[in-house]
Amino acid sequence: MAEAANNGAELAVFPEAFIGGYPKGSTFGAPVGMRTARGRHEFQRYFDGAVSVDGPEVTRLGEAAREHGLFTVIGIIEESGNTLYCTALMIDPEHGIVGAHRKLMPTGTERVIWGFGDGSTLDTMDTPVGRVGTVICWENYMPLLRQTMYAKGVELYCAPTVDDRPTWSSSMTHIAMEGRVHVLSACQFITKSDFPDDHPFDEDLPYGETAIRGGSIIVAPTGEVLAGPIYDEEAILYAEIDPDTKTRSHLDFDPVGHYSRPDVFELRVDTATRDSVRFD
Repeated sequence: MAEAANNGAELAVFPEAFIGGYPKGSTFGAPVGMRTARGRHEFQRYFDGAVSVDGPEVTRLGEAAREHGLFTVIGIIEESGNTLYCTALMIDPEHGIVGAHRKLMPTGTERVIWGFGDGSTLDTMDTPVGRVGTVICWENYMPLLRQTMYAKGVELYCAPTVDDRPTWSSSMTHIAMEGRVHVLSACQFITKSDFPDDHPFDEDLPYGETAIRGGSIIVAPTGEVLAGPIYDEEAILYAEIDPDTKTRSHLDFDPVGHYSRPDVFELRVDTATRDSVRFD
C-alpha cells in the first residue's frame, strides 16, 4: 500500500483471498460422501488464519489506508461465527471500512470451505476517483450480477481473482466494453515455496512450482488495455484513469439505459440481509 501510494496511486486493488490465503491445490479431505480427520485439521488451521472485519488485522489495513490516503480494495478470508467467507473489503482512507462484499457463489470445491454471501453486500462506493464496485473471481461470469453492478453506477469495476489463465484477460476486456467501465483486476503471483512447508498440495499444479501465476490487468471502457496482463512475477500495475472516457463511450451503448429493453427483460435484485435465525 505504501509503495502504491508513493508512486501516485489513489486507488489500489489487491487479489482475492490476499489476507488469509487461497489454499490452492488442497481438498480438505472432502471427497464425495467422506470427510477425513486430516482434512478437518487442515480446515482448523485455515480457519485460524482467517480475520474478522472488526479485528486487529483489518484495523491495521485501515490505518495504512488513512496514512497513505489510498482507497483500497483487498480480498480477505473473513471469519464470521463458525463460517468463512471470501470477502473483498473496500477501505476508505477517511471513513475506514465502507464495504465488505462476500462472494455470492464460491466456485467448485471452494463451497466446502466458504459460505455464500447475500445481496446485502453488493456494494458500490463513491471515491475521489469515481464510483467503485467489487466482483470477485468467477462472480464475473454471472451476467445478472454484472448487470446489477452496472445499474448501481459502477465506474471503477474491481475484480480480485485467482484465475490466472490467459482467458481471464479476455473476460475483463469484455466486461470493460459491456459495462463501459474501467476494469481493475488483481491476481497474485505466488510459488509453492511461499506456502508453509506442510501445506497439502493434493493435486499436481498446472504450472509446476508456481501456484498462482498472476495476470493482473487494467482495461479502459473502450476495451483498450492500459496495463498488463503480467505473469510470473510480482508487480504493481499503474494506469491513469480518465473519467470522461466512460461518458464518451456511452454515446452508442448503455447496458442499463438506452441499450436496455425493460419492456422485454427485467432484473429484480434482493438486497436484504439473509440471516439463518431471526429473533423478533
